[in-house]
Amino acid sequence: MKKKQAKSAKLNGHPEYVLCLFITGATPNSVRAINNIQSICESHLQGRYSLRIIDVYQDRALAQREQLVALPLLIKKLPLPERKLIGDLSQTEKVIQVLGLKL
Repeated sequence: MKKKQAKSAKLNGHPEYVLCLFITGATPNSVRAINNIQSICESHLQGRYSLRIIDVYQDRALAQREQLVALPLLIKKLPLPERKLIGDLSQTEKVIQVLGLKL
């Protein structure tokens, strides 16, 4: 299981975002998804997010508990409601919309 930097402070009253990205090793789609979500988080959520990157090959039990259907998969745990997004996260506007952010 691989963890990305935890940035959990609230900033100016904005909510903290808790994100989990499930990947399958170092495949091209997984690498793109990691790079894309890190870029989006740093651009739009700097200082108020935590991003956990989980390789399902390394943590099969967690993957089973989350009932994954396709990968890469981003799950927004907080703020509620929980949302899921499948793919390499290259459609930035769609990712921002799912996260409930403004452009």
